[in-house]
Amino acid sequence: MHFYRTSKGVVLQREEQCSFIDANWDELFALEDLAGWAKEQPFAPSDEAAAAVSECLLPPVESQEVWACGVTYFSSRLARMEESKEAGGGDFYSRVYNADRPEIFFKATASRVAGHRQSVRIRRDSTWNVPEPELALALSTSGQVIGYTVGNDMSSRSIEGENPLYLPQAKTYEKCAGLGPGLYVPENPLSEETRISLAITRAGKTVFDGGAKLSDMKRSLQDLVDYLNRELVFPQGAFVMTGTGIIPESDFTLLSGDTISIAIDDVGQLIQTVE
Repeated sequence: MHFYRTSKGVVLQREEQCSFIDANWDELFALEDLAGWAKEQPFAPSDEAAAAVSECLLPPVESQEVWACGVTYFSSRLARMEESKEAGGGDFYSRVYNADRPEIFFKATASRVAGHRQSVRIRRDSTWNVPEPELALALSTSGQVIGYTVGNDMSSRSIEGENPLYLPQAKTYEKCAGLGPGLYVPENPLSEETRISLAITRAGKTVFDGGAKLSDMKRSLQDLVDYLNRELVFPQGAFVMTGTGIIPESDFTLLSGDTISIAIDDVGQLIQTVE
């Protein structure tokens, strides 16, 4: 099942049918068994609910913080080492890839998150910009995984490559993150064979495409969650992006007008344009 946040209210989708439910978005994150709770809710399919999903969709985040993880895939390790070697920071990424402690950083507040069919931005002071397609975990108020969505961790590689200490500037700015289209809540955790794919089109032509599987990750999803929860509490819940295994070539950079399409098996497809 999927939950969608719309300007008309929260919509629950089961198979191909949609129904409004009597709850606000933040209330969902206070539930430990969201899937079980959803089964007990009155379900009244309507054209109005379906129309709200297609016409009035909002990003699936209200009061939740958004965090992100880095260097969780070997391909990401190589890319980070390449972009920072001139600054002497390449060894940092090799070390964190092999360390027990993962790289975790604050990504965005809800106001800086763009949803499905909305636009993300590239920084004006960056010359090398890429999307980072990632599985995003939805965490309850007690820090438990209650669902999944598609994440886009926009990254200014030229800024991060100049100096690893510039990571906050490379990662956090207006419209720096994408989440959507909704919240996928299965009865069982995602399979490690779940595939993530990325396609970037420019003037109607595909200029990059690639894919990865969750099984390519060095770390488990629960390991990332456990480290995030060590010294943090989330009274309104949180999202955590789990890193990317899809890295465009070093001569590729996003341009204004590009379309980014990220799809994750069962979770959904997030389509965004670049301002």
